[in-house]
Amino acid sequence: MLAAPARAVGQPAVLRRRPKPTRYYAYLLDADEELASEFDIRMRIVARQATTVRVLMAVPGECDLWPAFESVGSGAGLLILEGLLTRETNVAGRAAAELVGAGDLLQPPSALPDELVTSEHTWRALWPTRFALLDAEFSERVRPWPHVLVALLRRVSRRVTNLDTTRAITSHPRLELRLVLLFWHLAVRWGRVEPTGIHLTLPLTHRLLGQLVGAERPSVSHALARLGDAGLISGSACDMHLHGNLRSQLESLLEHTTLELASGA
Repeated sequence: MLAAPARAVGQPAVLRRRPKPTRYYAYLLDADEELASEFDIRMRIVARQATTVRVLMAVPGECDLWPAFESVGSGAGLLILEGLLTRETNVAGRAAAELVGAGDLLQPPSALPDELVTSEHTWRALWPTRFALLDAEFSERVRPWPHVLVALLRRVSRRVTNLDTTRAITSHPRLELRLVLLFWHLAVRWGRVEPTGIHLTLPLTHRLLGQLVGAERPSVSHALARLGDAGLISGSACDMHLHGNLRSQLESLLEHTTLELASGA
């Protein structure tokens, strides 16, 4: 389990709004269907009471999760029940972002004691967001059902895999390709299938897209315009339509690259 977070590591200098404890508690097996699927129906009824969790609520805007992490103590972390956040990591004045949503397990950033490259971490709620506080008492209550914590551990692994995919996307030199790959990657989780493609509705600004793909905001704006002119996307960054499918879009980008190289020659 986690050690209590050290607030000195990456703690924001400016106090941000903290997720507020609500009057509500929830049965985690009711609030998280994927976790409930770990149990057969009879065991779910028996284990339901043990999965009682305190619910925290964050309104849109920058939020300070450090007090909530301190409340977690040696527990598993903060489980997002619903909503959407960005986790921004700043190193030497440059920031990278990660989108996290329902089902993701958040834990406090940590660093080696002799770490030379320091980073700062901030969180921003993009939608109203509810968290389940999985503290040490929760871990103790679910001890008779170890597959609960095993399932939560898989959530951590899944998030690492997602970050690895995003990191690989940002390694592509062409910005239009990075954006297209990112959009289709996000579409698996947040997109809606339409007859002509995918509808992706997320509060994505050009600045945030730049942090997700490793680019400056003006470059993102120009790349989005080029993708629109090519007929691959339409709409705005926060209400986007992806036309066709990923394969056809990649082929179209490859064709445009070939034509550009030919004209340059």
